[in-house]
Amino acid sequence: MRSKFRHVALFGKYNTAAHGGALESSRRALDEVAQFLTRQGCDVVLDKETALHTGLSHYHVLEMDEIGTQCDLGLVIGGDGTMLGIGRQMARHGLPLMGINQGRLGFITDIPLQSYQDVLLPMLQGHYQTENRSLLHAQVLRDHRCVFSALAMNDVVVNRGGSSGMVELKVEVDGHFVSNQRADGLIIATPTGSTAYSLSVGGPLMHPAIGGWVMAPIAPHTLSNRPIVLPESCEISIEIVAGRYVSANFDMQSLADLILGDRIMVKRSEHTVRFLHPAGWNYFDTLRKKMHWNEGA
Repeated sequence: MRSKFRHVALFGKYNTAAHGGALESSRRALDEVAQFLTRQGCDVVLDKETALHTGLSHYHVLEMDEIGTQCDLGLVIGGDGTMLGIGRQMARHGLPLMGINQGRLGFITDIPLQSYQDVLLPMLQGHYQTENRSLLHAQVLRDHRCVFSALAMNDVVVNRGGSSGMVELKVEVDGHFVSNQRADGLIIATPTGSTAYSLSVGGPLMHPAIGGWVMAPIAPHTLSNRPIVLPESCEISIEIVAGRYVSANFDMQSLADLILGDRIMVKRSEHTVRFLHPAGWNYFDTLRKKMHWNEGA
């Protein structure tokens, strides 16, 4: 039975600073999966950056926007970080994504590399589960003018830079004053990001079907300042009141240097990321495996 997906884009894990062994491992995995897809009747393309860094120049290469408009499936081979980057770029195109895990955690890249053929084959034939994940849209406003804009699939983080001392942040939700928070920073996380930085500062795990955000302080001065879950329909405003070398991080990749008076406005993006999981996939199975629950029980 041939694949129901005709045009498949492959995205790889690469790092220009990586040693030759890591790049060769990524190149080998990409080439092997590409050959497997071709045998299933798929037309395989690579994104330009993956082809450039891995040297796989014998496949058809497209720009990211071309992939979004011309392909009907994206297959990411790498870790969650790779998937985050591809998810942000493909969200506005609605391109469904599958993930083969070549990283460490694999919360959102859930097909094991060592058994990808057995798992991927029925998925290509239409046996999969669909899940949509929400995105954050954040803007940095300076003198009422947008000076930076980005999407985040995990979180938006406002924190102090390399200097010592706390930052003071004025937080409003839907125009209502919440508090002036003195802390090392503040995290606004999606349910996807609830297993990332937010979790390390005591934020709760959130099921991806929940329509909400986690707002979690980083090392707050007041111990009663605790993480809170907010509806995803709200708009959050974070104003820089005090502090030096304050920055905003969007999925820990995009950075913006902030000054006093800057406001970071965070709301739900109009786009979502569409994941395809193996049939029978369950969020709790993923948590149990990745969080090492019940080990030794």
